[in-house]
This record gives sequence, C-alpha cells and structure tokens, in this order.
Amino acid sequence: MTLGTKIAWDDTVLPFQLDLPDMRGRVARLDGVLDGILKQHDYPTVVEALVAEMALLTALIGQTIGLRWKLSLQVQSKGAVRMIATDYYAPQIEGEPARIRAYASFDRDRLSDGAPFDQVGEGYFAILIDQGKGTQPYQGITPLAGGSLSACAEAYFAQSEQLPTRFQLRFGKSTEPGVPEHWRAGGVMLQHMPKASPFAAGGPGTGDILTAADLVDGAEGENWNRVNILLDTVEDLELIGPALPPTDLLVRLFHEEQPRVYDAQSVRFGCTCSEERVRQSLSIYSAKDIGHMTTDEGTVTADCQFCGAHYVLDPASVGFEADQGD
Repeated sequence: MTLGTKIAWDDTVLPFQLDLPDMRGRVARLDGVLDGILKQHDYPTVVEALVAEMALLTALIGQTIGLRWKLSLQVQSKGAVRMIATDYYAPQIEGEPARIRAYASFDRDRLSDGAPFDQVGEGYFAILIDQGKGTQPYQGITPLAGGSLSACAEAYFAQSEQLPTRFQLRFGKSTEPGVPEHWRAGGVMLQHMPKASPFAAGGPGTGDILTAADLVDGAEGENWNRVNILLDTVEDLELIGPALPPTDLLVRLFHEEQPRVYDAQSVRFGCTCSEERVRQSLSIYSAKDIGHMTTDEGTVTADCQFCGAHYVLDPASVGFEADQGD
C-alpha cells in the first residue's frame, strides 16, 4: 500500500451494503481527527481511550443518518469519568468533510488502573439528532452497561430504534517507525435494516434493554448470525492499521455477501466556537450578572471545552445592557 493510498483512507468513513443479507454498514479510519481532538487536552491515557472510542462511534453513526446539521453523543456517569461529549457536523456543501469534536470531564484522583470502561459508573448513553432551525431535536438514551461504549451504542439501537446493530472497534497509540506516537482508531458498523426504520422516523423506544439477537429470527436471524461470525474474524491491524484499504477489508470479510461500496465521506476535527457565540451565550445576562463574572483584571473570560480556545471580552460589551457603540 502506498503512502498516498494510506493518506486517502485516513479520516474517512466508507459506506457499504451487503446485498445478500440486506444489511448496510460503515468502515471508518481515524488518525488526524483524534490528534486534533486529543492534543487540545492533557488527558490520562485511560481517558484518551474513552474519547477515541466515542469519536469513532460518532463518525460511524453520523454517516448513517440523513443529517442536515448535528449529531451529538453523550455519556453522563457517576464514575471517575463524569462526562464524554462528542459532536458530528454534517457537511454543508457536497464534497466537504464532516467535522467532529469531543471532550471529557473527569476526576483525576478517582481514576483507577482498570480498563477504560471501568472509569465510568452508573449513568446513561445518549444520542441527540438536531436537524437545525425549524426542526424538533430527537433524543434517546440507554443505561451504561455491557462493558464498552460500543456495547452501549448497540443497546441503544436495539432498545430505542429496534435496529439490530453491531460495532467492531479498535483504537490505540500508533508507534510506526519514524512517526511520532499518536492515536489511531478503526472500526466497522453493521445494521440490519427493517422495511421501515424507526430510526429514520425518529420514533421513541420503550421497554427493557434489548440486544440485536432479540430483534431478528428465521432467515433474518440466520443472516445476522452469519455476517457477525464473519466480522468476528477481523484482525486488529486490519481495522486500525494503515496497510489494508477498507475496500479490500470488505472483500476479505464479506465477499460472499455481495458487498457494494459508496462514496467515502472525509471527516476532520472542527469546532464551531467563536467570539460571536460567546457573546450570544452571555446576552441573557444583566450588567449586574456580568459584574459577578468579571475577573480581577477587569475582563470576562470564556474557554471552549472542546478545542481549548480562550476568549477575553470587555464586560461593558457583553450582556443585554451592553454598550452598543456609536
């Protein structure tokens, strides 16, 4: 595989379809996206792993939706890692990359030597779809369970959307010769699509926590089991490494399932914060409220949790009583 080919597949999501079992899927490879996300913060390795997994899930799920604006994934927990939040912004112009950002909130003193998922406790995994102005956002949640964030996502789709879904993810620090150590991630998402998808309709789900196996039976169940057995044969380096193009991976795994690929979607790290947005968020406060926010240096400051941008504003210029100028 040439360097050019490797770069072409890094930070992309490749949609595919398996015609024989009537399933769809995505293959994702993330490299620079993770570097853009993680270099903004000084996260411990165990927190970086959770953020990498969440970002990979976000890239895979975001590309499955007819998204006009934003998909958000969020973990809220009583554990050492209190929150993980990610956003996926759909391209506004065809051919442009999608944008992903992410951050985590955690108690450093409570982190353990256990596995990444051990750092989250009781809580929930949530998905929010916001199609933009004039639409009603849709949100669904599921409890944190199953031993990984990908298992939580699978439970979400089974319970809330009635969609059998499987994720096979790998992520870790790359130590290629001559290249600085950095995080890479790769994964496959599979979904068995019903004739009318509740996910597409935005319908809520109810009841106990389900699994994909609860949703398929008969011929569909046999197809689902067979394809998952094939997916289980994937090797770590096939998902995360730079040597095998995703198209070749699909042929290797599913050549008898009649795979068909579509145009790949590129993804990049990107944040939507700006001074204007900070001013808008402060516009609901009075001059008295702004006074309580003013530092000893006589400024109002704000930091973006996603990208680390630092904003310094004149107190007289923010709030609904702000000086409007000449």
